[in-house]
Amino acid sequence: MNPTAAPSNRRALFVYYRIDANALGAVLQAVRQMHDALVAGSPALQTTAWRRPDLREGELTVMETYLHPDGIDAALERRIEQAAQALSPWLRGDRHTEVFERL
Repeated sequence: MNPTAAPSNRRALFVYYRIDANALGAVLQAVRQMHDALVAGSPALQTTAWRRPDLREGELTVMETYLHPDGIDAALERRIEQAAQALSPWLRGDRHTEVFERL
């Protein structure tokens, strides 16, 4: 076992992607529906959506955060990624997932 690797109960996800700024309303509605469905299946899951305040070439960067008291395990991460497929019509490029571990 890698001594620097944290157990999954310490993992949080930060997912970011770019969208057309004109699609923000539709994306926000889709993200809220996605988050509601994920929380319904995992009530302790905490989700948030953020956006960068700046516009770059008509695009915005959106970030979703996923925190759970027990951490984000592989199964929950798969559920999140499957649910996020609903956002694909609005994406300008790929979704990027960053994993952070609680200290």
